[in-house]
Amino acid sequence: MSSKLGAMETISFARGNPAHECIPVEELADCARAAVERDGATVLSYGPVGGYQPLREWIAERHGVDPGRVLVTNGSLQGMVFLAERFRGGRVLVEAPTYDRPLKILAAHDVEAAPVAMDDEGLDPTALEQALGGGPRPDFLYTIPTFQNPSGRTLSSERRGRLVELSREHDLLVLEDDPYGLVRYEGAAPPTLFELEGGDRVAYSSSFSKTIAPGLRVGWLSASAEHFSRLLILKQAADLHTSSFDQRLAYVYLTESDQAAHLRTICHAYGERFNAMDVALRDHLPPGYSWTNPEGGMFMWVTGPSDLDALALLQRAIHHQVAFVPGRDFFPTDGGRNHFRLNFSNSSPERISQGVSRLAGLCRG
Repeated sequence: MSSKLGAMETISFARGNPAHECIPVEELADCARAAVERDGATVLSYGPVGGYQPLREWIAERHGVDPGRVLVTNGSLQGMVFLAERFRGGRVLVEAPTYDRPLKILAAHDVEAAPVAMDDEGLDPTALEQALGGGPRPDFLYTIPTFQNPSGRTLSSERRGRLVELSREHDLLVLEDDPYGLVRYEGAAPPTLFELEGGDRVAYSSSFSKTIAPGLRVGWLSASAEHFSRLLILKQAADLHTSSFDQRLAYVYLTESDQAAHLRTICHAYGERFNAMDVALRDHLPPGYSWTNPEGGMFMWVTGPSDLDALALLQRAIHHQVAFVPGRDFFPTDGGRNHFRLNFSNSSPERISQGVSRLAGLCRG
């Protein structure tokens, strides 16, 4: 099978991968060299459980938190693993839809994932209040309020304030997952829940996977002192610490490279690709389909006619060399049958146009 664009190679809109051409390979190679040359023995040895102290301080300074409450993790998902272990057998509120991998993590720890409805403005505070008022008390709420995965939606400022109020009224722990917040190509950023609440009830996780390179597997979690000490024990039991080399490499890059220019490059590229997908969907999808209009991030959420079976559509699409993720994967219970997620960050505008054209042909039947 030819690898040329015109041939029938698979075009995947499935995984949320950063664009390979947006990874700063040469700069990272220089940073890796510098990290080893400066202190190779330390870089290649065991390190503190909480993480490389200068990196913790760098993160803490930018998020207004004590460095002693910053835990460096293997990607932001590891924070969810630790909280799921901390509340094994419990109950967690999640957005419906939500990122599929945390759903798998919760299930693996025998944690019930209870859905809370969303709309175009993100998590519905009324639905959250109802969920808090009935049934077993939840151990925490997991939310991606900015450029949500899979929907691309961003929680409005008004709703952020209400969610913080509810966390205080009900003494509710909130895990705010924010891997996409810096990948904004339109509009102004609202304050994070962590900033609004102060970090007593809101734990905050993020990573450098979307802004530097996913292969580094360097993320972090900040939580209150009450939870942090227990999470530190879980981190030590899991893997002792995140790679000393990867942490040093990330720190050298963050402090000695032009990260702001790199972020501008990423945001411009992803904004261009979002526009290409939006235009292609408008040009090719038949009536009865709609999709979200994110101001950043990597995903669009497509809603089809009520009788659409997105899983069956995927099975046909694979035979026509195009892939996506069906909506039902993002719900802890029934839901999502006529929805699907499209990623646009990892395809060129040309591939986006071609892939959407193939998919739209199948949607037209």
